[in-house]
Amino acid sequence: MLQQTPVVRVLPVWHEWLKRWPTPAALAGEPAGEAVRAWGRLGYPRRALRLHAAAVAITQDHNGKVPDTYPELLALPGVGGYTAAAVAAFAYGRRETVVDTNIRRVHARLVSGTALPAPALTAAEMRLAASLLPADDGSSVRWNAAVMELGALVCTARAPKCTACPVNDLCAWRAAGEPPPSYVPKGQAWHGTDRQVRGAVVAVLRLAETPVPPDMFFREPADLGFAPAGIGVPLAALHRLNSAPEQLERALAGLIADGLAEMHDGGYRLPA
Repeated sequence: MLQQTPVVRVLPVWHEWLKRWPTPAALAGEPAGEAVRAWGRLGYPRRALRLHAAAVAITQDHNGKVPDTYPELLALPGVGGYTAAAVAAFAYGRRETVVDTNIRRVHARLVSGTALPAPALTAAEMRLAASLLPADDGSSVRWNAAVMELGALVCTARAPKCTACPVNDLCAWRAAGEPPPSYVPKGQAWHGTDRQVRGAVVAVLRLAETPVPPDMFFREPADLGFAPAGIGVPLAALHRLNSAPEQLERALAGLIADGLAEMHDGGYRLPA
C-alpha cells in the first residue's frame, strides 16, 4: 500500500484491511474483486490484485505464514526487490539492503555530494548502500530504519533541515556548498489521462452491486432535478471528465486486460 502512496492516505485503509482480513488466508478466501473494492482511492489498483494473489500464494505454498527470506518473498506476486528486503529486515530482523527514495536521497547528499539521487535506482547506489550496511543483523535493521527516517523527517527533498541533522558535519553535499540538483523531478500527469479515466471507471465498479451496462459509461443520465446517489455519484464524476469515447473504450479494455474488471451478463464488474 505504501508504494507510491503517502502514509497518511494508507493508514485508514490499512486498518480496515487488517480488521476485515487479519491473515493472508482470510484475504485469499475472498474474490480478488473484493480486494479491489476495499482498496478505495489509494490509486494503482493493480496493487490490490497483486496483494490478493500474494495472499493466495502464501496460503497455498507457505501454510498461511508470510515467508521470512528474501528469495521467498521476492517470488510472491507483486513483490519487488525493495519490498522483499524491507519485509525481511523490518518484520524478521534479517540483514538486507533496503533502499527506498528517502535512503537514496540521504546517501546521495551525505556520501556522493549531490542534491538528489539519479532519477532511477542504479547499480552503483545499491553497491553504496550495501557497503554502508552494518555487519550484524540487529545493527543493520536499525541502520535501515534510521536512514529511512532521517530522509523522511530531516533530509527531505525540498526543505532539508540541515541544522537539525545528526550527521551535518559529515555531509558531502553541505561541504560542496549545497549544489543544486542536476534535474527537476517531474510528477506524473493526471488530469485528462487514461489513468484518471480508469480510476473513475473503477470507482463506479466498486459501488456497483450488479454488472454495469456499457451504455452507462458512455451516456450521461438525464437530469431529473435531484442529486445523484449510490452508483450515480461516481458515474456523475466520470461523465464530468468529458472523456472521448475512444478513451473510455481504451480504459475499459485496459481494465479487463489487467484483470481489474470483467464482463458478466452484458455488463462490467470487478473480478469475481
